[in-house]
Amino acid sequence: MVKTAIGQDSHAFVSEADTKQLRLGGIIIPGCKGLAGNSDADVILHALTNAISGISGVTILGKVSDDLCLNQGITDSTVYLQKALETLNGYRITHCSISVECQVPKLAPHTENIRRSVAQLLSIEIHDVGLTATTGEKLSTFGKGAGIQVFVIVTAQKITPS
Repeated sequence: MVKTAIGQDSHAFVSEADTKQLRLGGIIIPGCKGLAGNSDADVILHALTNAISGISGVTILGKVSDDLCLNQGITDSTVYLQKALETLNGYRITHCSISVECQVPKLAPHTENIRRSVAQLLSIEIHDVGLTATTGEKLSTFGKGAGIQVFVIVTAQKITPS
């Protein structure tokens, strides 16, 4: 059996005075403002976590992530993703497709590193992680440079016992 789900997340950039670093797909993007949020605000990992919640039916971003972040001080989005992966109950992720909308940063120099990081986090091959980026022709807030929006589609397959 195969399941497919979509996840979305978006965050605005922090103010100029804030020194928070931008983290996307588990890697730091140098020379760019971070994103506003209680956690590291990694929109790629948040959208991925939401997509996995669509497979498992268990919501992580919200009550679970708030407890981790606000009560335990865990702001690393890889921890939230791991919590989501633990809910797959007999399924494994086989592919994910990531679509990023933003004006900045330009993602081309970082695409392979992001894909590699996501593949490692999901325990899949890099060729099973797709990543595209668009400015959306500057039609949205994200395309105009106010933040970053991400959509992720994941495919999961039921693991058959051996």
